[in-house]
Amino acid sequence: MSISAVISAIIGGSLIGLVAALLLFTHNRVAGISGIAAGILPPWNNESPWRASFLTGMLLSVPLYRSLLGEIPLELSASLPVLAIAGLLVGYGSRLGGGCTSGHGICGIARLSTRSIVATLVFMLAAGLVVFGVRHGF
Repeated sequence: MSISAVISAIIGGSLIGLVAALLLFTHNRVAGISGIAAGILPPWNNESPWRASFLTGMLLSVPLYRSLLGEIPLELSASLPVLAIAGLLVGYGSRLGGGCTSGHGICGIARLSTRSIVATLVFMLAAGLVVFGVRHGF
């Protein structure tokens, strides 16, 4: 792994932690993306504006990064239908699990939430089993 990849990971992780802490301290809300995204769907309420702003900021971070640092190396080998099905499964799983990996893994563990610790362990175990199965033909 190159030093630039390590520095990029440190900066990215620090920014995610900073934003999660700011959202918690300013709005008393957890930075779980599935919950934030679900909160902008109808029926709207008084929390919809900050949720929309949060998601807009996430989307605008990509062109900002590209304008400052250039292209983002990205290689996708899956087709669009496979990506769409995967996205739907992730969305379903995050609602079934009471949150997504960012909410449980970053914010929940930081708050020492037993539910989040268990959920993150299950996410990681399932991911490891899927990778093992795919790589070994199961």
